[in-house]
Amino acid sequence: MMNCPKCGSAAHTRSSYQVSNTTKERYNQCQNINCGCTFKSLETVAGIISEPHIIQSVPPHPGRSGQVSMPWF
Repeated sequence: MMNCPKCGSAAHTRSSYQVSNTTKERYNQCQNINCGCTFKSLETVAGIISEPHIIQSVPPHPGRSGQVSMPWF
């Protein structure tokens, strides 16, 4: 979440676009009903603090129905 550059109120992300592996462009809208400013912002990775040694794959998130299949043992 960002603050509105015009009035300082909270602004929520409405959509975003992945520009690169380290940068995302976000389209934001001010939540102050008297302002309603819409603006773009960039979110960029400034640096990596700690890298994982081994990256293990994980199962995908559940679908839109929220159901996940359980493994049978």
